[in-house]
Amino acid sequence: MNQLKSREPDSLALPGTLSDSLRAELIDFRRDLHMHPELGNQEFRTTAALKARLEAAGLAPKVLAAGTGLVCDIGTWDGVRPVLAIRADIDALPIPDVKTVAYRSTVPNRAHACGHDVHTTTVLGAGLVLADLDRQGLLPNAVRLIFQPAEEVLPGGAADAIAAGVLDGVGRIIAVHCDPKVDAGRIGLRHGAITSACDRLEVTLDGAGGHTARPHLTTDLVTAAARIAVDVPAVLARRVDARAGLSVTWGRIASGHACNVIPQHAELSGTVRCLDLRTWREAPDLVHAAVDELATLHRAKSTINYVRGVPPVVNDPVVADLLYDAMAARRGTYAIEDTEQSLGGEDFSWYLEHVPGAMARLGVRVPGDPTHRDLHSGDFDVDERAIQVGVELFTAAALLDAAPRL
Repeated sequence: MNQLKSREPDSLALPGTLSDSLRAELIDFRRDLHMHPELGNQEFRTTAALKARLEAAGLAPKVLAAGTGLVCDIGTWDGVRPVLAIRADIDALPIPDVKTVAYRSTVPNRAHACGHDVHTTTVLGAGLVLADLDRQGLLPNAVRLIFQPAEEVLPGGAADAIAAGVLDGVGRIIAVHCDPKVDAGRIGLRHGAITSACDRLEVTLDGAGGHTARPHLTTDLVTAAARIAVDVPAVLARRVDARAGLSVTWGRIASGHACNVIPQHAELSGTVRCLDLRTWREAPDLVHAAVDELATLHRAKSTINYVRGVPPVVNDPVVADLLYDAMAARRGTYAIEDTEQSLGGEDFSWYLEHVPGAMARLGVRVPGDPTHRDLHSGDFDVDERAIQVGVELFTAAALLDAAPRL
């Protein structure tokens, strides 16, 4: 059970809302990013745009060592009180943008189809608002912005960012992820796991090929690949607790060149996802055993490349409640809904191996619109009013997080 709060927080008049001019600027900034998507570890233009805008606000962002992504502190860290970090991922996906809009991607086969342009813009907007509050003496504690590259590249750019020291002095970390199932103006929250673990699986099969007239003299790799594709998920379903949600889903199968030739080589690739952290740690051995057993049954030699991805994002209850209170302070509890754990993966989870944190789902659906534009689809788009919601969520969280530490 999620067990989110069901009460209004103490009445607070929080500063940090958006001006009309900044709201318009952020929409333009998001559209510019959307028109110029960059893949993981290639986000040079995005990084430069962020750096320029933050410097224009009097801040001192630092580009990460690899040349993309950056970190920026707002306020002065006293070296004692833990800092609240706000994270955005800045990379795009290698898929075409098929929308008919003025801000459609100008880069062939590249698109911000997961909403990272929105994530980036909300964190930038929060930074600009918090910097203004700091100049007015209204920011009680320092806040760190993390613009992280390569979230879509397993095992995710978060590990490199952490190695670069972005969590030094951080006590809590927060983030949002666009959710096309939630209306703009609302967020989804839950305690505990909100995403799932995700790994990549690549299987190659080899054996003696031959004529399709004499399959008994060959290793029938097409049949072997088909049986592995069907039976590995079925075998695993009987070797782990069903509540762990272990799921193997294939995205690619390739073998052969002619209808009457049994090939000597076959390939399968897909993902391994699970809801449960303990099962995720056991998954490589379980998958290896299932694939090897089925390959042996069909006299095929199997080679397995199991690429570790990300563990589940497990929301800390205290930090999730901080986001709840922040949203309630801005828009009331009616703007918060329980959300389910998804089978999607997110490398925000790596930060939570080091510090407590929480991720909220940021509603981006146009209210009343029956069209479903899913993440990782070429027609994905958002209701841009969600940008203001994200900014005000983050700024309220920063102010509320600092209050008990004064």
